[in-house]
Amino acid sequence: MMTVHEVSKLAGISIRTLQYYDNIGLLHPSGHSDAGYRLYNDTDLQKLQQVLLFRELGFQLKEIQEIMRRPGFDRDKALDEQITLLRMQRERLDQLIQLACEIKEKGVQKYMDFKAFDTAKIDEYKERAKAEWGSTDAYKEYEKKSKGRTDQEQQELNAQMMNIFREFNAVKATGASSAEAKAIVKKLQDFISEHYYHCTDEILESLGKAYGSGGEFTKNINAAAGEGTAEFAAETIEVYCRN
Repeated sequence: MMTVHEVSKLAGISIRTLQYYDNIGLLHPSGHSDAGYRLYNDTDLQKLQQVLLFRELGFQLKEIQEIMRRPGFDRDKALDEQITLLRMQRERLDQLIQLACEIKEKGVQKYMDFKAFDTAKIDEYKERAKAEWGSTDAYKEYEKKSKGRTDQEQQELNAQMMNIFREFNAVKATGASSAEAKAIVKKLQDFISEHYYHCTDEILESLGKAYGSGGEFTKNINAAAGEGTAEFAAETIEVYCRN
């Protein structure tokens, strides 16, 4: 665990900024010292990296918060999108540097090229990614249902969902196509619809892919419900949605 002072020095941001992120619910520390100081673990640092990458790409804090709270948020997929945007920005900077060098060498030309100043392509890609990350009807419904929910209530819902995944673990031997496994998929879908947002088969299939992708979802589910549970749930969900 790292103190807020250590994280501030490591990330190059102020302690006040970290305190603000905590106060608005963007990045809560995982613990506190006996003296009440914030303590951050590796998962917290990964989230901070995500926040700083989004901020570097020009996203507002409210947008970042909405994106990272979105059900089914895929950190690896977000990183792929961020890498693409950063490469596009690097390409634009290279063009600006080249243009500045030409102006220095040749002077301003009558028909000088203004293409290097055009950010339309980057803006279009960013808006498309932003819409994919957070501006969905499902997310809006999630916001409405979770409004006013306490941390304790949220933890209880998380525990109930993990109990459903433990049920997946208990029927792994029956196979992904078994009636028992499919019944648990239906139970999971109904649970999400009741407590978070209307979980269509399309959304459920997308969630299933996230569960079995090998990322943070997979690790968390397997840690709570047993190794191989996330992958089995993903396989069962795929069978359920395709039939």
